[in-house]
Amino acid sequence: METEERKRIIALVRQEVVPAIGCTEPMAVALCVARATEELGTRPEHIEVLLSANILKNAMGVGIPGTGMVGLPIAVALGALCGRSEYGLEVLGDVRPEHVSQGQQYIAEGRIDIKMKEGECDKLYIETVMEADGHEARAIISGSHTRFTHISKDGKLLCEQQTSADTADGCTDDSWLSLRKVYDFATTAPIEEIEFIREAKTVNEAAADMSLHENYGHRLGKILTQPLGRGIMGDNIFSHIISTTALACDARMAGAMIPVMSNSGSGNQGICATLPVVKFAEENHNTDEEMLRALMLSHLTAIYIKQSLGRLSALCGCVVASTGSSVGITYLMGGQYEQTVAAVKNMIANLTGMICDGAKPSCALKLSSGVSTAVLSAILAMSGQCVTSVEGIIDDDVDRSIHNLTKIGKDAMCETDRCVLRIMTGKKSNTTT
Repeated sequence: METEERKRIIALVRQEVVPAIGCTEPMAVALCVARATEELGTRPEHIEVLLSANILKNAMGVGIPGTGMVGLPIAVALGALCGRSEYGLEVLGDVRPEHVSQGQQYIAEGRIDIKMKEGECDKLYIETVMEADGHEARAIISGSHTRFTHISKDGKLLCEQQTSADTADGCTDDSWLSLRKVYDFATTAPIEEIEFIREAKTVNEAAADMSLHENYGHRLGKILTQPLGRGIMGDNIFSHIISTTALACDARMAGAMIPVMSNSGSGNQGICATLPVVKFAEENHNTDEEMLRALMLSHLTAIYIKQSLGRLSALCGCVVASTGSSVGITYLMGGQYEQTVAAVKNMIANLTGMICDGAKPSCALKLSSGVSTAVLSAILAMSGQCVTSVEGIIDDDVDRSIHNLTKIGKDAMCETDRCVLRIMTGKKSNTTT
């Protein structure tokens, strides 16, 4: 592979694999609010937040780090009170108990108004308008979780960036990538050029370890490590992969004050693309270089698939990320490109259609389903078994199979997305706004 193309891929991975504290959707909202507050120059008297349906869906039921609270209002309040936009998706890294108390009072005073954005907008769209002392500030994030397309104060434009066709709904041009190119890069690039991916292992393992010593969410990961879970699931590589992945997800969805390494704007995708590969490599006694290459293969596969799917969709992100981990595990089993292709097709044949109904503690169950399928698909691939083109949406060409998956998630499931949101916002128990 040419040096310039390797540099382009490395830049892409560095852009898409970044640390984040808490669920990326409410953190992106807090980031937008923090940036507008910085322009306003004082604490806002009132904040209006307009969100796309997908942002609203993904931020309704998830824990906000350092607060013990769930949902958007406290994320908005803290974005204004202590958020630091230079921290990116770690915007609430400085939150303290006194900030939470101030945020609760801020909410009680009715200073926050959260609405769905009317009319057409990107699936990832956040707009905040705030006022104080006769001044107004506005900020808009669109297309990706940290991409500001508009910043203004008192009508004076400070930043404006149009959302072009190739970034609408978070999609980017993936025509230059293919699974073959992903595989060749991950398996042949000079090891020093991909060493940076080790940070994903370090950060996400720390989240899983923290969760093991606390009680987060539904405690799925912790339960799987206890006698009940081990008695049923066994004490083996398979159960360890599932429990470790679930542990990190439990912590993140409950709002643990610890970063995870995200992938394509999602912490759960980062967890799912990292920990199954790391755990398998550890227990299969693979070399350090093999682990790093498998980790890069997993993350880059997820990025490639996500580019045509979009940042947010009706399709659960674990479908994409666990496909990445499946090819990483296949590589660690000794698989070559042929077996990698088989693993991807096996994954698409199984998990396509799993809905995203927002970020929440039960996401740990979905990640567990995804990584379970990842291991099964890898075992099948290594046994010479591959779902064929006469079965369902699988094509002879693996890249067309991938685009069949993303076409269903991005286009065909749009009505599913709307129906899910109507159900979520129509529940009597909903207390998000």
